[in-house]
Amino acid sequence: MSLLRNFATVGGATATSRILGFVRDIFVAAALGTGPVADAFFVAFRFPNLFRRLFAEGAFNSAFVPLYARALEGEGEAEARKFGEEALSVLLTSLLVITAIAEIAMPLLMFVLAPGFSADPEKFDLTVFLTRIAFPYLGLVSLTAFYSGVLNSRGRFAAAAFAPALLNVVLIAVLLVVFWMGWDSHPEAGTALAVGTVLGGIAQLALVMVATRRAGAVMTLRRPRLTPRVRKLIRLGVPGVIAGGVTQINIVVGTMIASLAPGAVSYLYYADRLYQLPLGIVGIAIGVVLLPDLSRQLRAGRDDLAGHSQNRAVEFAMALTLPAAVALFVMAEPIINVLFQRGSFGPTDTIETSRALAAFAVGLPSFVLIKVFSPGFFAREDTRTPMWFAGISVAVNIAVSLALFPFLSHVGIAIATAVSGWVNAALLVVTLHRRGHFTADVSLRNRLPLILLAAVLMGVALVAAMWAMAPLIAAPSFAIRASVVSVLVVGGVLLFAVFCQLTGAADFRRAIGLVLRRK
Repeated sequence: MSLLRNFATVGGATATSRILGFVRDIFVAAALGTGPVADAFFVAFRFPNLFRRLFAEGAFNSAFVPLYARALEGEGEAEARKFGEEALSVLLTSLLVITAIAEIAMPLLMFVLAPGFSADPEKFDLTVFLTRIAFPYLGLVSLTAFYSGVLNSRGRFAAAAFAPALLNVVLIAVLLVVFWMGWDSHPEAGTALAVGTVLGGIAQLALVMVATRRAGAVMTLRRPRLTPRVRKLIRLGVPGVIAGGVTQINIVVGTMIASLAPGAVSYLYYADRLYQLPLGIVGIAIGVVLLPDLSRQLRAGRDDLAGHSQNRAVEFAMALTLPAAVALFVMAEPIINVLFQRGSFGPTDTIETSRALAAFAVGLPSFVLIKVFSPGFFAREDTRTPMWFAGISVAVNIAVSLALFPFLSHVGIAIATAVSGWVNAALLVVTLHRRGHFTADVSLRNRLPLILLAAVLMGVALVAAMWAMAPLIAAPSFAIRASVVSVLVVGGVLLFAVFCQLTGAADFRRAIGLVLRRK
C-alpha cells in the first residue's frame, strides 16, 4: 500500500471517530453546558483523554514500533513475539501499580490537576469521584495502544485506527440514557459518562486484540522481567511519550490554570474538540503511518526515500491543515453556535468558546508539523532530543499562560498553547536540517507558499461571504444557521481546491487517484 493510501486509511478512520466525537460533544453540551458538573466531568475525562492521545495516537509507538519492527524483520516472528510478550507483561504490571496508587491518592492528585476546584468542596469531591471511576481507562487504552503498535508494525492500520470510534459510540449511547432519565446538569450524568468511558475502553481493547489474533500475532503473558530489550523500550519510550504528547501535556497545563476561573475549563474543552478534528485526521494519521515507513527505509539504508517520504508528508499535511486553520479562525463563532448552542449551552458560552478556538487555530499547523517531524527522530531511535524540545515547549506554555491569564482568562491559555506549538515545531525542523536528516526539496519549496496563498485567498472569500450572509447566520432558526454554515464550509473547501489547481499548489486529482489505486 502506498504511503498516501495508508494516510487515507488512518485519516478516514480518525475522521469517523472525530465526527462521532462531535455528536457526543453536542449531546454533552446540551446535557451539561459549562456548569460545575461539566467542569468536574471534563477534568475527570482529561486523564483518560490525555492518555488516549498520548498512547493510542502514536506517542507510545514512537519507541515500540521501531524495536518491534526490527525484531520482526531482522530476527523473525518468534523473536518478535517474545519481545512483544516481554513488553506486554511489564506494561500490564506497571499499569496495575499506577492505577492502584492513583485511585488511593486521587484527592492529592486533584490538587495538582485542578487546584482552583479546591475553593468549591462540592465540585472538588465530585471531580475526585468521577476521576476515580474513569481512571482505569488509562490501563485499557495503554493496552489498546500496545496491540495497535503490533498491528501497525505489520502494516495493518484499519482496526487500530477505528478503535477510538468505539469510545464515542458507547458515550453517545450513555448520553441518550442521560436524556431519557432526565439527568441533565445533575451529578448522575457525570457518573454515567465516567462509567461509559471505562466500557468504551473495554470495547476498544477487545477490537484490537481480535485483530491481532487474526494477524497471527497472539501474545501471552510472561513473568515480568526487565530484559535488555524491555530496558531499551523504557529508555526510548518515556522520552518518546513526553515528546509525542507535548500538545496534550500543554492542554493539561492549561486545564490546571483554567480551573482558577469559572467555566474556563469547559470553554477550552469545547474549543479543543474542534481543532482536534483536523489534527486527528491529518497530523495523527501521518505520525502513525510515517514512523513505520521511515524506520524500514532507514534500516534499508535508503535515506533518499526517507527524505522523500518526509517532504511529501509535510506537503500533504499543510495542504489539508492550512485551510482548516484559516477556516476555524474566521468562522469560529458560527461553527460553535451551530454545533453547541442549545440546552444548557448559551450565547455567552458560544462567544467565549469561539475566542479560544480562534487562538487554537493559529497553532494548528504547528501541532501537525510536530507529528510530521517527530518520526524523523523516533525512526533513528532518538527520543531524547524531541523530549528536551517538548520540555522547552511546556516551559514556554506555562510562562505565556501565567502572563496572559490575568488579562485574557482562558483565551490567554489558548494563545500560549499555540505559541508553544510553534516553538516546538521550529526546534524540530531546524535540528533535523542541521543534522542533515531533512532538507526541503524543490517540490516542497515551490508548493508550500502557493498552498499558503490559496488558504489566505479562501479565508478572504469566507470573510466576504459571512459579511454578505450575516442576517442568515444570526437567524433564529437552527436549520437556517446550520445550512448557511454548511454552505460556507463546503464552499471554502471547493474554493481552496480551485485556487490550488489554478496556482499548481497541489494536484488533488492525482492525490485522489493514488489513494484509490490498488497495490
